[in-house]
Amino acid sequence: MGRETPYKIGLLGSGSWATALAKLLTGKGYTIHWWIRQPEHIRYLKQHRHHPRYLSAVHFDLRKLIFYESAAELVARTDLILVCLPSAFLKAVLDTLPPSAFRDRYVVSAVKGMVGETHQLLNDFLEDRFGLPQEQYFNITGPCHAEEVAAEKLSYLTVCGKDRAVLERIAPHFSTPYLQTVLSTDVRGTQYAAVLKNIYALGAGMAHGLGYGDNFLAVYIANCALEMSRFNTAVCGTQEEEAAPQLLSSAYLGDLLVTCYSSYSRNRRFGNMIGKGYSVRAAQIEMDMVAEGYEAARSVYLLNREIAAPMPVATALYQVLWEHGHPLECFTSLEKKFF
Repeated sequence: MGRETPYKIGLLGSGSWATALAKLLTGKGYTIHWWIRQPEHIRYLKQHRHHPRYLSAVHFDLRKLIFYESAAELVARTDLILVCLPSAFLKAVLDTLPPSAFRDRYVVSAVKGMVGETHQLLNDFLEDRFGLPQEQYFNITGPCHAEEVAAEKLSYLTVCGKDRAVLERIAPHFSTPYLQTVLSTDVRGTQYAAVLKNIYALGAGMAHGLGYGDNFLAVYIANCALEMSRFNTAVCGTQEEEAAPQLLSSAYLGDLLVTCYSSYSRNRRFGNMIGKGYSVRAAQIEMDMVAEGYEAARSVYLLNREIAAPMPVATALYQVLWEHGHPLECFTSLEKKFF
């Protein structure tokens, strides 16, 4: 039924990014096993062949989809598990799995945040909770909005892993004429970059909502990029001369730029509402979608209390989102720190 692959591919999650990846993989002829939390969404997909909430223009060949209502059952029946869940829900889903769930399996993370309750990267959480070796963990990142990937607009995806041989077998699963794959061994750095860019995109939205213009936003993003570099140097132990080329790559600067500027960016939209005077709760209700930068702001703030990297932007945004700071006061203070 499906195209030949050495793996049985499982997909945990059903948001817009998960739906775009399901479209990509089935479009290449692969059969995928798909866990969707809401049984009514499974029923809808079986009847209408498209997701009821996300990327409704994408229609699936149902012969290439095997649905599951149990995450544990999906993991037990697959050996390449693509995790594509909002970070705030990661622990609740993973806690339903037995301790041996990922034994002899590969995990590919499409998560764009940290495990909410422990403030860990997913690879560290899986190693602590399930004993997953770091060599069996991979992550995908890059400036890849789900809407554009689903529309087959040219995008670039960075596929990361420590085991180069396995990485070279896994990466082609995601490669298409419209999605170019770049290989990297920078597992930790690219994940932290994905976390940070969502925080900074919230700030870009706030600035727009407050009435700042493009000139300021350019300076803001430049300072965010430098702050990202300082943080990754501190937390990953990367030397500055090694970090500079990474900062300019699509997984770092490219993803930061598109998340701060794009109309598809839910973090930018969320921040824009905060800048216009919405409370955090009101913005969450209005969007009815997860803005990863909100939880990430707290995780990074708590982590940075230990490593003490200079992070005025991330700290100020944390204060607005979690300590009821005023957005205008936040940005007025940042104006004097930018260069």
